[in-house]
Amino acid sequence: MTQRLPATALLSLILGSIQAVQASPAPASHDQTRWSDTQHSRLILSEDAQAQAWGLQASDWVRYRELMQGPLGIYAPNLDPLTALGIEARSDEERARYAELQVRAEARRVEKLLTYQRAYDATWQRLAPDLQRVTLEDANVADEARLSVFVKADCPPCLERVRQFQAQGRAFDLYLVDSKGDDALLRRWARQARLDPTRVQQRTITLNHDNGRFQSLGLAGELPVVAQRVNGQWQRQ
Repeated sequence: MTQRLPATALLSLILGSIQAVQASPAPASHDQTRWSDTQHSRLILSEDAQAQAWGLQASDWVRYRELMQGPLGIYAPNLDPLTALGIEARSDEERARYAELQVRAEARRVEKLLTYQRAYDATWQRLAPDLQRVTLEDANVADEARLSVFVKADCPPCLERVRQFQAQGRAFDLYLVDSKGDDALLRRWARQARLDPTRVQQRTITLNHDNGRFQSLGLAGELPVVAQRVNGQWQRQ
C-alpha cells in the first residue's frame, strides 16, 4: 500500500523544487558566448589602435591606464598619454623617448592646423574678399583688444615678446615678415615660440605670412612691432 504525503509536505517539496530551478543560472548560449568574445576582441583592438596613434607600445598603454587610475589621474584627469608617461618616467632614457614622441606629435598637429588655416584663408578670400573677418575670442581675452604682431626669423626679442603675449592670454595675429611664403619656416618659428596648438586651432592666435602687410600699414622700426587698430587707424603699441 502506497503511503501518501500530507498536503503541506507535498506543497513544500514542490516549492523547493521551483526555487532550486530558479536559483540555478541558465547556461550561456553559444551566441551569447560568441558576442562576449567579440566585444572583448574589439576592446583589445581599440586599445591597440589608440596606443599606435600615440606611437606607443602595448606595454606603454597599459602603464598609462594604470597611472590614470592613481593620483595622477585624479589631479589631471585629461592628461594625454605622452605627458603622463613622461612625468612618471622611470629613467632618463624613458623620459627622453616620450619627449621625442610628444615633440613629433605636436609638430604634426601644428602642421595640420596650418594647412587647414591656409585653406580657410583662401576660401574666405574667394567667397568674401570685401568683408572684414570677425574673430571670436575666448572668455580669457574677451575684453582685450586684438593685436597684430610683426616678427622675423632669427629674432630672439620677437620670440620673447610673443611668448609673453601668449602667457598673458592675449589674442593676436602673428605675421612673419621675412617668411617669403615658406610654410616650413612659419611652422619652425611657431615651434620655437612654443605656441599653443589649441589656441591656434581656436584662432585666438593666428599664424600668417606677412606678404607686405607690414609696409602697407605704414609701420616702421625694429622688429618685433606690435600694432592695434584704433578708430579705424593702425597704431604702434
